[in-house]
Amino acid sequence: MRLRDLGDLILLAALWGGSFLFMRYAAPAFGPLALIWLRVAIAAVFLVPLLMLRQQGRVLREHAPGIAVMGLFGSALPFVLIAWAMLSITAGLASILNATVPIFTALIGALWFREQLGAWRKTGLAVGFAGVLLLAAGQADFKPGGSGWAIVAMLLATLSYGLAANLTRQLLGGVPALVSAAGSQLVAAIILLPFALCFWPSVPPGGMAWAAAIVLGLGCTALAFLLFFRLIANVGASRAVTVTFLIPLFGVLWGSAFLGERLDASMLSGGVVVVLGTALATGVLRRSYRDTSGSS
Repeated sequence: MRLRDLGDLILLAALWGGSFLFMRYAAPAFGPLALIWLRVAIAAVFLVPLLMLRQQGRVLREHAPGIAVMGLFGSALPFVLIAWAMLSITAGLASILNATVPIFTALIGALWFREQLGAWRKTGLAVGFAGVLLLAAGQADFKPGGSGWAIVAMLLATLSYGLAANLTRQLLGGVPALVSAAGSQLVAAIILLPFALCFWPSVPPGGMAWAAAIVLGLGCTALAFLLFFRLIANVGASRAVTVTFLIPLFGVLWGSAFLGERLDASMLSGGVVVVLGTALATGVLRRSYRDTSGSS
């Protein structure tokens, strides 16, 4: 991997890891629905003109049904669930739970789309879910004011991401990445607009909350999508997906640095097991083992 590509990978992980920090700042002020509408609307305002400049509007119209599905399950629904969860759990814990996306992607692919899973990926699913159980045992509290339902919301969000990834392969194969990104954010903004209007905060959010919402839309969504697609073009999807392993690192780092969050033993142990399961489920460890064996 070239130095520039490595820089893109680290910046992407920092942005996506930072999204939990900015939601933690802004969600209490805006509420989940208004905040996420702002997030996707800002991203759409940035990405759609870029799409038009590249004269890909016709492709967007031709694949509107698939892009609508992607906008719902890949952006609107999971973003709102995560923003709601951020009202109750730390940015670090949310970023660790987010690492289960590839695990749910593999599971849905096997159960719904009849994809074949080898021994490595099956082991990864088992290890990943063991990590989730470790996290839940140490963090979930279903008493009033507890974090239990927020953890459930995070897992439902990652399940939605996994469904979106599989549906994208089925419905949007061969569609340019910018079309998928811009279209999905536009659809999500349209879906969420009436809800945002109904639940717009009665107390005007402060400057810090507005700044967090703008950075969330521009940096953690629009710019992050462009970086991710450039990585896929330069190093391939299998290497680009390794950003999954860096996101929890930055999520925990930003939460600790700016919110004073602490990483306890259950988060550390559960997080390590989840990331290990993700590495197995995505085939990253298998490829590393094969490359090492081949070079020895």
